Amino acid sequence: MNRPASRQLDFSVSDIVAEPYTAAPQLTARLRIEDGTGERIHAIVLHCQVRIEPQRRPYDRAEQQALRGLFGERERWPDTLRPFLWMQCDTAVQGFTCSTETDLALPCSYDFDVVGSRYLHALGDGTVPISLLFSGTVFTEGGGRAGVGVRQVPRDCEAHYRLPVDVWRQLIAFHFPHSGWIRLDHDVLAEFVRFRERRGLISWEETVRTLLSEAGAAAGDLDEVVQ
Repeated sequence: MNRPASRQLDFSVSDIVAEPYTAAPQLTARLRIEDGTGERIHAIVLHCQVRIEPQRRPYDRAEQQALRGLFGERERWPDTLRPFLWMQCDTAVQGFTCSTETDLALPCSYDFDVVGSRYLHALGDGTVPISLLFSGTVFTEGGGRAGVGVRQVPRDCEAHYRLPVDVWRQLIAFHFPHSGWIRLDHDVLAEFVRFRERRGLISWEETVRTLLSEAGAAAGDLDEVVQ
């Protein structure tokens, strides 16, 4: 019995690992692809949208506090806790019949202006529910003068995976050991430079700690940050 068209291709994720030696932060997903048509597939040009599904996991009090900037107060979460796009990526899958496994590179950003990075940095332990939504073009053996058939990856092809938070932390530790960075507007950065020069501060860490200390002294709530 033939599968319906929407089930010609099935995708699953067996593992996602942190790559230690890439030029930029990258996770790698191990994909398994199964095709029920029995055709010889020459290649697949595959596009993937990776979404985080924050509503599919619980949050402790510290995480709820850290996520206020993204989702608002806890009472608003039934409306604000919705899936969001983390990244988009592409790959070319080599020829196979019936099933194959392939690697999908997931380039990541440490930039705190990116919603996915802000969300992941706010988490403690546990896993991150993600979904991978696939589209693309399948090239098969076909009739006609060209001898190649073409069909589209069905739009309902997707896979789900629970990414351990520790894997994300390992990735960041590989590429930004004991450090990080934030992006600032040129005018704000110029103010930082002038403040550092006026105070005769040696490093950016000392500059930021001085600002936090002064802000904490005024607000009375940042003592732990600067210790």
